[in-house]
Amino acid sequence: MNLKRYPFQAKNDFREYYFNSNGPKGKIRKSVVYSVLQEDPLVYNLAFGDEDANTGKIIDNVISNNDDRDFVLATVASTIHSFCDRYGNQLVYVTGSSASRTRLYQINIARLYDEISADFDIYGDTGTEIVSFERNVNYQGFLVRRK
Repeated sequence: MNLKRYPFQAKNDFREYYFNSNGPKGKIRKSVVYSVLQEDPLVYNLAFGDEDANTGKIIDNVISNNDDRDFVLATVASTIHSFCDRYGNQLVYVTGSSASRTRLYQINIARLYDEISADFDIYGDTGTEIVSFERNVNYQGFLVRRK
């Protein structure tokens, strides 16, 4: 993908990433963490949010409003490439911490579908089944796999 994004760093196991959001509210450290969600088939969960300065934990329900949403989302998507370089083209599950955040992800996937689908197979979770992603269909989450 050729979207503008922030540089990011991977921790030793390439399951944790961090980068800084830069905007009118200053520098905000963001974290992305991949963890096993399901064993068979193997699916990883992508957790993302602001990093708590005291605990290092992800705060996934905060709204930063740092005027750089597209840069942040493109950076998170870029970590999937790095993760897959290390662990293979695994299934990665993404959902928001709220229905509105999931909807935001869906809107951006739909908006950038042609560019994203060049690198990834994209599926939607309807709550009862996993289907190929389609625009204008509401999903509870998304599965992606690098091609």
